[in-house]
Amino acid sequence: MKVVRAFGVWLGITGLMLLGGHMTMAAGQLPDFTHMVEKYSAAVVNISTTQKRTADYGLHGLPHGFGGPGGPSAPLDDFLRKFFGENGNPEEFDSESLGSGFIISADGYILTNTHVISDADEIIVRLSDRRQLEASVIGADKRSDVALLKVDAKDLPIVKIGEPTKLKVGSWVLAIGSPFGFDHSATAGIVSAKGRSLPNENYVPFIQTDVAINPGNSGGPLFNLDGEVIGINSQIYSRTGGYMGLAFAIPIDVAMNAVEQLKATGHVKRGWLGILIQDVTRELAESFNMPKPIGALVAKVLPDSPAEKAGFQVGDIVVEYNGREISSSSSLPPMVGSSPLGKEADVKIIRNGKAKHLKVAITELPTEEDLVQRDNGARGTVTIKRVAITVSDLNDEDRQQLDEVVRGGVIVESVNKGAASEAGIRAGDVIIKLNGVDVLNSRQLEGIIEDLPAGKSFPILVLRRSGPVFLAIRIIDQ
Repeated sequence: MKVVRAFGVWLGITGLMLLGGHMTMAAGQLPDFTHMVEKYSAAVVNISTTQKRTADYGLHGLPHGFGGPGGPSAPLDDFLRKFFGENGNPEEFDSESLGSGFIISADGYILTNTHVISDADEIIVRLSDRRQLEASVIGADKRSDVALLKVDAKDLPIVKIGEPTKLKVGSWVLAIGSPFGFDHSATAGIVSAKGRSLPNENYVPFIQTDVAINPGNSGGPLFNLDGEVIGINSQIYSRTGGYMGLAFAIPIDVAMNAVEQLKATGHVKRGWLGILIQDVTRELAESFNMPKPIGALVAKVLPDSPAEKAGFQVGDIVVEYNGREISSSSSLPPMVGSSPLGKEADVKIIRNGKAKHLKVAITELPTEEDLVQRDNGARGTVTIKRVAITVSDLNDEDRQQLDEVVRGGVIVESVNKGAASEAGIRAGDVIIKLNGVDVLNSRQLEGIIEDLPAGKSFPILVLRRSGPVFLAIRIIDQ
């Protein structure tokens, strides 16, 4: 399953399904979107972009997918000469893509997705009255996928901005956009869920809908029944890259917060805590002596971060942020990201089974490059029979691939059938903490494991390519 950013949202009319004649509903009970379409479709625009690209070609100067063992035909030869040039070398050509957007101010400010206008050399906005205007990029925020454009025009029709916090699951929603370039196509569905977290999209609590998404709809508005925009259509979730009933929209309050910053500075600043987190599973909750799995489990505290300065520790479980409950780990990043910079946040954590409050001064989220750190170390191998695992101390080469905060740790060489494999530990994992104790080397880990009582689960922190992960290991002596 993968998240797909199309140049548009797959939008299709969600109809009432009749199953064997047993489900019926009078037409009068269905919402009528005609007034909304008539009133607001003029504020929705088609966006086309042009990028300079170099032809992708394979052996003998042929583009992939053309020609065969005997070579291309004469007509294809002519095409290739136009495409690559007379000398067979690749030439630049214009690549076009389509998307949608909507006007938020009468003087020409337009909202769309960052991925719609990314790397564009030229952006053309087509209005409902068929005017085509060149747009400039005021700013684009990759993390939220929100971009703000400006066209030179006045007295433009605008949308009305709503409050997505009032939106309820099951509510009808309407989308207007340009699927495959078909301007002002209106499609409908319902809200399937709120506050969804997607891979690599930690700072957006997406609105999930069953509105179908097609290329060309990305960046278009999602309306509630009051005719207010409550989201920007952005992504789909799919096994194949095509629509499968799961569409996602950026809440408009998140987008408008980005708009104000993009207008002022051209980029968006976000709050930063400096921890890597994961969900608390039922097994982990048991290992931490928690009555139920809630909160965000701290798998790593980044060096020189607000969290480190505030006294956060690996193994802490964040259950409240500024008085707001953290039901799952995905709830925390949007809260932190929208926090005022330079102000203290009150964070309630569970540490060693006891509640504790920490005051942390939120600073600006650094770039990804600024977060990368390196370290060094040495090696020795031990087989720990009690959990059926072989581990080695880290050497210098291993440590060059790890973050600076990993001072000790051991690398898993092999896992046989036993407690370690049952916990989900696998070869290549780096074990850095067990039952709240930092793992310094393989011999020390062996001693820690030998002292653990049987029949109980213990939290074990491992580091993988994707980041640190807590697992629960249960010691079962034969």
